Amino acid sequence: MIVIMKNGAEKEEIQKVIEKLEKVGFSIHLSEGVERTIIGAVGDKSILNELGLEAMGGVERVVAIRHPYKMVSREVKSENTIIKIGNVEIGGSQIQVMAGPCAVESREQLFEVAQMVKDSGATILRGGAFKPRTSPYAFQGLEEEGLKLLAEARERTGLLIVTEVVDPRTIDMVSEYSDILQIGARNMQNFFLLKEVAKANKPVLLKRGLSSTIEEWLMAAEYIYAGGNHNVMFCERGIRTFETTTRNTLDLSAVSMVKQLSHLPVIVDPSHGTGVRSLVQPMSQAAIAAGADGLMIEVHPNPPEALCDGPQSLTPDQFSTLLSSVKDIARAVGRNL
Repeated sequence: MIVIMKNGAEKEEIQKVIEKLEKVGFSIHLSEGVERTIIGAVGDKSILNELGLEAMGGVERVVAIRHPYKMVSREVKSENTIIKIGNVEIGGSQIQVMAGPCAVESREQLFEVAQMVKDSGATILRGGAFKPRTSPYAFQGLEEEGLKLLAEARERTGLLIVTEVVDPRTIDMVSEYSDILQIGARNMQNFFLLKEVAKANKPVLLKRGLSSTIEEWLMAAEYIYAGGNHNVMFCERGIRTFETTTRNTLDLSAVSMVKQLSHLPVIVDPSHGTGVRSLVQPMSQAAIAAGADGLMIEVHPNPPEALCDGPQSLTPDQFSTLLSSVKDIARAVGRNL
């Protein structure tokens, strides 16, 4: 449920409501807006009538939340959540671009692409150090050595780092080197991993599962949010359908829907979403028009030689062209890039 406080409610009145709810076992999320404060509460709804919350000072009304996901719902928080990492804001008027290779392969490869994507306008460097692959014989990533190279690239360029964490045992290690923890599609419903990243003091990028519904995706985010980490962002990266022409089916309707249902930012990954290099630019344009807060693009200095995902990776020149092409669309929908 949510408790909507009156405009101008005193801090003491808000605190009394919180204390009463916590006393009977509700967990609390406080959202303080410009005009009014909303108290999100998760717990036993059957005792609500006994609490008499609407009779308490400063309370305007009490509203039950209809959805199974509570804290990530826009019913709890009507305004957009903006995640701030240093000077970068994700979810605001500025569209943020995450770009880089699918996997960190070498110092030379990473540093070359990092500088090029920064020069084109990216603010966040993506790169996999741990690579969960379908085949056990495929390249699995450089692991901690790859993380060290990502951190070194950050020092050289000033770009933030987003990279995937695949194992609860490595969360501390990945957190040491990165700015954003990515939960990959295969781990979206690894609930133990979600609970553990909820304890990390790092923003989390939650990719949609291969065959996950929007509600399942939102519920996965609820695990992280309810665990105490409120810096969560979604990433639509395509789902598995009957279509085989593209690698996945990029569900851009999910972008607009999640923006309606949740206050959290939504990023779109058209590289994995299509698996086809020539489709990355038009799908990036469509993603911005659909309301995406950012893009995640795979860029490689020499895609034919990439150790993974070469067919969907852009060259640095193609990436620069892509960013130029989406600026007008961003302005048309009231955003900046």
